[in-house]
Amino acid sequence: MSKMKNLTHEDVRNICASYMNDEHVQLVEKAYQFAMICHNGQKRKSGELYIVHPIQVAGILAKLHMDPETVCAGYMHDVVEDTGATLDDIEVLFGRTIALIIDGDTKISKIHYKSNREQMAETHRKLLLAMSQDIRVMIVKLADRLHNMRTLDSLREEKQKRISRETLEIYAPIADRLGISTMKWELEDLSLRYIDPEQYYTIVHLMHSRREQRVDYIDHAIEVVQKAVDELNLQGNVEIYGRPKHIYSIYRKMVNKHKQFSEIYDLLAIRVVVDTVPDCYAVLGAIHTNWKPMPGRFKDYIAMPKVNGYQSLHTTVIGPGGQPLEIQIRTHEMHEVAEFGVAAHWAYKEGKTDGIKQNLDSQKLNIVKEIIEMRNESQDTDDFMSGVQSDIFADKVYAFTPKGDVIEMPYGAGPLDMAYQIHTEVGNKTTGAKVNGRIVPLDYEIKNGDIVDIITSNSSHPSHDWLDLVSTRRAKNKIRQYFRMHDRQKNIEDGRHLIEQQVREAGFDPSKIVTDELATRVAERMHYNTADELFAAVGFGDISPMGARNRFTEDIRREEKKRAAEAKAQAILENNETLEPAEEEKKKKLPKSSGDGIIVEGVDNLLTRISQCCKPVPGDKILGYITMGRGVSVHREDCPNIKHAEQTGQRIVTVYWENPAGDQTTYDTDIMVVGDNQSGLVNEVLRAINNNTRYLNSINGKVDSNNVATINATVGVRSTKQLEIIMNSLRNLANVYEVRRVIR
Repeated sequence: MSKMKNLTHEDVRNICASYMNDEHVQLVEKAYQFAMICHNGQKRKSGELYIVHPIQVAGILAKLHMDPETVCAGYMHDVVEDTGATLDDIEVLFGRTIALIIDGDTKISKIHYKSNREQMAETHRKLLLAMSQDIRVMIVKLADRLHNMRTLDSLREEKQKRISRETLEIYAPIADRLGISTMKWELEDLSLRYIDPEQYYTIVHLMHSRREQRVDYIDHAIEVVQKAVDELNLQGNVEIYGRPKHIYSIYRKMVNKHKQFSEIYDLLAIRVVVDTVPDCYAVLGAIHTNWKPMPGRFKDYIAMPKVNGYQSLHTTVIGPGGQPLEIQIRTHEMHEVAEFGVAAHWAYKEGKTDGIKQNLDSQKLNIVKEIIEMRNESQDTDDFMSGVQSDIFADKVYAFTPKGDVIEMPYGAGPLDMAYQIHTEVGNKTTGAKVNGRIVPLDYEIKNGDIVDIITSNSSHPSHDWLDLVSTRRAKNKIRQYFRMHDRQKNIEDGRHLIEQQVREAGFDPSKIVTDELATRVAERMHYNTADELFAAVGFGDISPMGARNRFTEDIRREEKKRAAEAKAQAILENNETLEPAEEEKKKKLPKSSGDGIIVEGVDNLLTRISQCCKPVPGDKILGYITMGRGVSVHREDCPNIKHAEQTGQRIVTVYWENPAGDQTTYDTDIMVVGDNQSGLVNEVLRAINNNTRYLNSINGKVDSNNVATINATVGVRSTKQLEIIMNSLRNLANVYEVRRVIR
């Protein structure tokens, strides 16, 4: 991909002057001058002056014919983050609208998060929510990201790949959902260039090597189409031209459909642009008269537009030489929307900003509604971003209601997902579903074009099994909300009982610990409004009983630890004079443990160490192995590394735990979690572990060719009982099918 020539400010100004009035061109000029002053002396990683970047962003927006406020925001999108200018300065000089757009595009760099992922997720969350208030926030951000992708050469390889993956996962899907195909295709192609450069340049080379052959073929096809269209005697402007396939779409076809480059015939398509909708169908008829259409390859997006407003007729015919040929037919207005999407609706009209079409059709901005709903239903930032990626940016399937309404859902959605998409009450009262007139089970996977009739009953209500039948985050949240509200009192009682049980097992009196006063304080610490909300969350399973118990007992445990330390210090000062002689004798007769809490039978003061291959914890059956010069190595009985020595009896000694139930000492152990590589899996695993132990010492994972994720974690626990609670919590996760301890 050849490097694009940078625009100058004069170029951008001329583009703006071609569609703006003088007053608005002056506003854009003022924004450029302000950005120049703010960025004076700054340079980019490439070494070029920083102001070059804002000029290119403003230029991209001007080419979309965006309104003056958006182009101004393009010039100044980085001044708050990277210079001494403030939002107040911008609001005073340029007005509140421009300040709000820039604020939505400003990263959250002054807040410190635990990880880069958390900061990135929070930045994306803020960006998406700002976009739901004013779509121009995202259009500026897409222009910013597009120029950054064009100039990614100057960054190190690891950063190139990270930014490219982020672009492919977040920004290209947003451009697609907003219908801005010109940006979407370039973002995808540029991302592929850095993520898989070998495949990218292979495709580029193959496309160039056969270019003449394809051009001759498409020129001949255009002649045939032109002749057929001329015979229709259409009035107005008719354009017919070839459209090249984008590199990323070829790559996806090769990877997803396991095709060789030579097997992909639709590298070029023909596009016919006419004046009216009747002309579109007339051209379609003429083309089908000349060439035989391929079954199942006709799509009428005029009668049934895509959710982003895209309209066009798509047909694939057996063209010249018997090769498949794709043809798209649309009006000039449809073409503008197809290329520029939402930007076409926000474009500056007739020199007046009030010409902006702010009241867009709800379907065209359905993404905004979905984002707001996802924000309201999400528990935290990671949950919000996982929902956005799985429900909003996933590939879509389109189904009909019996009344002919189109419902858009992610691939893999079923009747219950569709029911909750229509309305929460429709979902809650679902009893069954018919697809194309036939009864289907609730785990049926909806296909494109299905007519789905949701059967409801006022006496019906959700079942816990439904959580396994739905695939969208929205439906899962709605079902959980129902049970939270419907079983609220029971969840409160169950939650209190579970916490009291955990407190009792820890050796405390629940009547003195789980009091209303302390419950209210704990609820506040855990960000719940009331104690009942906390108990309900425990009863429902959102919080582990052990995690809540630790919050209830943390003050008293801290006090006990302090008193024990003070008593020990006092005993040392008094030379143990407070100890009774009989107690001294008893202590002498007791076997002494090592620092690891291990007792070696018949021997005192022998060095012991926990083996790192099987990492036993209190409660495990253990054996000791006498090493050369390093004392006794303690292994689990099932450790394969000690089996041979155990069979021969050589250098094996009996060892046991000083406290098999565990105490306050933590022991590291390794566990492996295997599951489907679904969005949010790592977050769910982290949440399950952190709810049951404060000691997550390391975690890493990998995904194999079958999309199976393997996550290895080292956790600190006090006993096998606590370890089993953690492992059971992990086994209960929807996408996890194996949890086990690891022996290295």
